[in-house]
Amino acid sequence: MKFEIIGSGGCVSLPKPLCKCKVCVEAREKGRPYSRYGCSIFLHDINLLIDTPEDIVHAINNSGVNEINTVLFSHLDPDHTLGFRVFEQLRLDWLKVSEGMECNNPIDVIAMPHVMEDLNAIKSVYGSFLDYYENVRNLIKRQVVSKEITIEEVKITFVKIDRATVFVFQKDGKKVIYAPCDVKPFPNDDIFMDADLLIIGNTIVGDILKDGFILAENNSLRQELFTMDEIVDLKSLFNIRKVIVTHLEEDWGKSYDDYVNLEKEYNNIYFAYDGMIVFV
Repeated sequence: MKFEIIGSGGCVSLPKPLCKCKVCVEAREKGRPYSRYGCSIFLHDINLLIDTPEDIVHAINNSGVNEINTVLFSHLDPDHTLGFRVFEQLRLDWLKVSEGMECNNPIDVIAMPHVMEDLNAIKSVYGSFLDYYENVRNLIKRQVVSKEITIEEVKITFVKIDRATVFVFQKDGKKVIYAPCDVKPFPNDDIFMDADLLIIGNTIVGDILKDGFILAENNSLRQELFTMDEIVDLKSLFNIRKVIVTHLEEDWGKSYDDYVNLEKEYNNIYFAYDGMIVFV
């Protein structure tokens, strides 16, 4: 399987708008891999995109993606969903519509029942955006999956964590776990055992963060997000061969070079960057 991390950033893109900190200034000057779009990943084997952060159009344009047939959504958070207007930009042709021809190759939009319910609730005074995309313009075709689905030769298992989702991809005896956000506490499920790769977000990197902020032991972020020690424990618990940490927040105050240096402290744990290609 060939995965491409097209967005490795967190709730705030990097560079953060108007921010003059050294990390954001460097990201503006150098671009990738120092800059980061919102958290999203692409599986080239089946032209499958996971999540649509607000800047997904730019992430796609700066990636190796050539075609998108399927989009999975992990959860409702706006930094994972509010770029779904990309459906219009991928499939809507107003000149053809002006002659009465609607889209004839809709994108499959797939999510667990609780996630699809949340997505359908995103609306304007005209109603649900996804209703419009599917029922009026035929840009998408929604599908609810409770447990698993197979697309071509890739089996995808969906594991519910509160309002979010962990995805497990399996093909030719290989297993990849993708857990982008809101996945703590991580479920103790045998399906995660012996995976070749875990790509996980929801992680604080370091105890000294942006502008010298020191993360106290009783800070509430420690309850919501994993520490790096907890990532090491997850890797060991499930006997996972390799881990890539993504959803890297601007608040952590670290540049691409900082993450490269941090990798030396860990065994087969790496940090994502935009454009990162992973073969499994």
